[in-house]
Amino acid sequence: MTGAPLPPPPGESVTAERRAVVRDSLGVALATGTYGVSFGAVSVASGLSVAQTCALSLVMFTGASQFALVGVVASGGAPVSAAATAWLLGTRNTLYGLRLGPLLGWRGRRRALGAHLVIDESTAMSVTRGDPSLARLGFLVTGGGIFVLWNLFTLLGAVGGTVLGDPRTYGLDAAVGAAFLALLWPRLADPVHRVAALLAAAVALGLVPVTAAGVPVLAAGGVALLMGLLPRRGAP
Repeated sequence: MTGAPLPPPPGESVTAERRAVVRDSLGVALATGTYGVSFGAVSVASGLSVAQTCALSLVMFTGASQFALVGVVASGGAPVSAAATAWLLGTRNTLYGLRLGPLLGWRGRRRALGAHLVIDESTAMSVTRGDPSLARLGFLVTGGGIFVLWNLFTLLGAVGGTVLGDPRTYGLDAAVGAAFLALLWPRLADPVHRVAALLAAAVALGLVPVTAAGVPVLAAGGVALLMGLLPRRGAP
């Protein structure tokens, strides 16, 4: 009589999970990091130098805020307005940090260094992990991979900006949104998450025509945060 197949040893199971996290994280890093070529080209076309463009990616490292800043500069806005718009968009990372702090469990220097890698993709690739060690692995591989590739491709895009032309011609403007939607999709299996996503999207779309850049993103994040604070039916 043939018995049921034996489960893999615990060590092999953990190794397989870690490999899967690294594989998925590197895929997201590649899809997102290469979009830096678009930012490099747009930034140089907006009047910034190659050095200024690369400095933004190194120090700011949050794509939406970087595009917002160069967008204001390109339209003739004051530097203060550009910085304020970029800051407004970047404040969503504060909400991410509130969730990631207890999950990653870092303190001191490691926490300070990790804060620089808090972006949409690294957050999504860590909060979906039930095990803290896998959450840290997903965060580091995704955030670190995107940081390296984003800065490399920012340089390439800035240097070759005049040759590349408008990045939208190549569909690069849709790459980040598509990658983030792919990360979000598995989370929508929960009905509560679907409701939160729909409400947040409706609020953001409704505010786009009547508010400044960045406000719709913050409002959508606020909706999701409030939904998360509401007690679930049947919860203790």
